[in-house]
Amino acid sequence: MANQFASLLLATAIVSAPLDAAPAPTAGEPAFRAMFKEMVEINSAQEGGSCTAVIDALATRMKAAGFPEADLHRFVPDGDPKAGILVAVLSGRDPKLKPVLMLGHVDVVNARRADWTRDPYTLIEEGGFFYARGVADMKGQDAIWADNLLRYKAEGYKPLRTIKMALTCGEEGGGFVNGAKWLVDNQRALIDAGIALNEGGYGELDAAGKPVVQTFQAAQKVVMSFTLETTNPGGHSSVPRPDNAIYSLARALDGISKYDFPVQFIDANRGYFTQMAKIVGGADGAAMAKIVVDPTDKAANDRLNKSPQYHSMLRTTCVATLMNGGHAGNALPQRATATINCRVIPGVSQDAVQAALVKAIDDPEVKVTASRGYRPMSPAPVTETLLGPARRISAGIWPGVPVIPHMATGATDAVSLTPAGIPTYGVSGLFRDPDGNGVHGLNERIRVSSLMNGRAFLYQLVKAYADQKD
Repeated sequence: MANQFASLLLATAIVSAPLDAAPAPTAGEPAFRAMFKEMVEINSAQEGGSCTAVIDALATRMKAAGFPEADLHRFVPDGDPKAGILVAVLSGRDPKLKPVLMLGHVDVVNARRADWTRDPYTLIEEGGFFYARGVADMKGQDAIWADNLLRYKAEGYKPLRTIKMALTCGEEGGGFVNGAKWLVDNQRALIDAGIALNEGGYGELDAAGKPVVQTFQAAQKVVMSFTLETTNPGGHSSVPRPDNAIYSLARALDGISKYDFPVQFIDANRGYFTQMAKIVGGADGAAMAKIVVDPTDKAANDRLNKSPQYHSMLRTTCVATLMNGGHAGNALPQRATATINCRVIPGVSQDAVQAALVKAIDDPEVKVTASRGYRPMSPAPVTETLLGPARRISAGIWPGVPVIPHMATGATDAVSLTPAGIPTYGVSGLFRDPDGNGVHGLNERIRVSSLMNGRAFLYQLVKAYADQKD
């Protein structure tokens, strides 16, 4: 399978090979709903929760369904008993072919009852939506991965390629061990695969809830951090001096706020804007078409920059996220610092980003220091062999809705797997509303129809990849 992902091709034609007869979208739905509910209602946030409890509940279900102990691999990292990981294996007929890996994280962002309209750890179905922390990010997709294996096992399905599932902990940060990185560092052979399917690619709904486009995430920005620091001898606040550390830092931050990195294309965001130009149409579509042809087109750039999402997808971005200054209310500040968080187009070096910040600040008294903790991330290659099955299956569920390549502005566990030689793609079939469905925020939700259609889509997609011969 490695060769089929070796060349870049952003073809738009839908493969016309007929679909095998697929089960009705409602097949096994009650059992799926029960498992989804159980997963959601186990708090797996770093604040008082446990990923281990989630993966243990799933392992119990899989054992009851006939998965032998030898195919269920449970790991709990040393010193972090609540950061459990589960790797499950459904063996294929040809061990020489690279497996397909279904990847997900079961940890969620903290949620507090006092802030939510509903209990965040009780699954509530209301008005066509499921509400609870994690329903969209990403226990819905996790439940689909586990449901796939349970259905395949019950059917007696024997895939050509081995199918694996890795459900990890720590993707959201906040204290848990990063399970995806832990697996790469400690169990690389166990999770080896020719392709990994992950979160990050979602369907987009319009304001009326109509599907517009489904994205296939092939790249994501690299996270880099920088610290700005200004220092000063200080003194008594009753005798101000012009070289104030806080003022110097404020001017530096103002310079960064006014600086825009140039538009830069890689295959993933070029493919996105090229195809979205035809979908969006009108003035925005025209601007997309122009910016792809000429990244320096100011009018097109100005129009697309009105959308924070488009602005970020077109370029590297840097933003101030933390600030600290001074040491007493009646003293001139001796030191002021700020953290700058950058989301960088793959291929741009840390030195280049740092140089751009230094130029935007234009003050030699401001020290700019780069964190060395970032992980380089090259885009996973996109081929028609990869996109074809997704387009074909998607057309059967959402007729007329295109599947297009995409570059995520955020980060997922792909940053651990892709550099380790496991090309990882974000694809889910789970459509989100324009407001983002409360992911990482209050009252997280997902449409019931989105979850069930996504279940039907991923059930077929994993089979399609698992039965590819080359």
